[in-house]
Parts: sequence; structure tokens; C-alpha cells
Amino acid sequence: MLSFLPDFIFDAVTQISPSFLRARGVALLLLDFDNTLLPYTENAPSRALLAWIEELQSFGIKLCIVSNSHKERVPQFCRKYAIDCVTHAAKPGTKGVNKAISQFKVSKTQTALAGDQIYTDILAAKRAGITAIAVKSIHNHTILLKLRHLLELPFLAMARNRRVKI
Repeated sequence: MLSFLPDFIFDAVTQISPSFLRARGVALLLLDFDNTLLPYTENAPSRALLAWIEELQSFGIKLCIVSNSHKERVPQFCRKYAIDCVTHAAKPGTKGVNKAISQFKVSKTQTALAGDQIYTDILAAKRAGITAIAVKSIHNHTILLKLRHLLELPFLAMARNRRVKI
């Protein structure tokens, strides 16, 4: 049965530690881009985000951005910070997720996807059979993003016992 409930919930993507991932056998962390790593309105990452990326990589966690975006800002970011990416991912479909998994030659049990949207990121992870990690949106700056967030609240409430305390 398909679920909209994330396996884990964090307040921010940077709270997902290498030890948390390692303890669950995760070798590949797929990441949504917009509102998970950076707000839609910014292109420059914070120092905290860059330090987190570096820390995960130093622990051997492979990273790949899997984004529905058609904008050049995602590949530019990935080139600049040496992170692989799959754009035009068509989440909640599994095309982009499966492409990333096969690119890294890891099993689905070794893969997790972290993202801010239940209806795209979490659903794509669940449909692909990988660990689904929800993170709080960085900035819901439009009425549509705010409405989407309201529609996700029941699922987050049902999964509240899956919130990871840092």
C-alpha cells in the first residue's frame, strides 16, 4: 500500500547526520533542491549547508540532487560544488530516482531521499521503495507554497512520532 508518510522527519536537511545515515545503511542520499537545500529565491548556499555537504562526503555518503527543476541553477550549483544531479526528475514518478540509484550502483535499501514536499519527494521515495526523509521547507514565499504546506500538515501530524530530535 502506498503511503504519504515519511519514514523520518527533520527540521532541516543539515540535521541529517552521517551517523544517522550510516546506522540505517544509507550510502546514497538523494536530495531535493528547491526549498530543501536552497530557497527558490536564492542561489548561494549557506556556510552551514556547504559544511554539511562536505561532512557527508568525508564520511563516504554519496550525494545526488534529484530535482524536478528545468532551470539551469540546479546543474550550475552541482557543477560548482561537485555534486551529481538528475534534473527533470518527474517526481512523484520514479524515473529520476531510479536513474540516480542506477548511476551510483547501490541498492534501494542503501538509498534515502530527503525533500520538503510530501506530494513529490516523499511520494517518489515511497513509490521507488527507498527511505523517505521529510524536512521542513526553507521558505514558503508564495501563496501556492503556503497552501501546499497546509495540505501536507495532516500527513506530517500522522507521522509526528517519526520526527528525529537533535
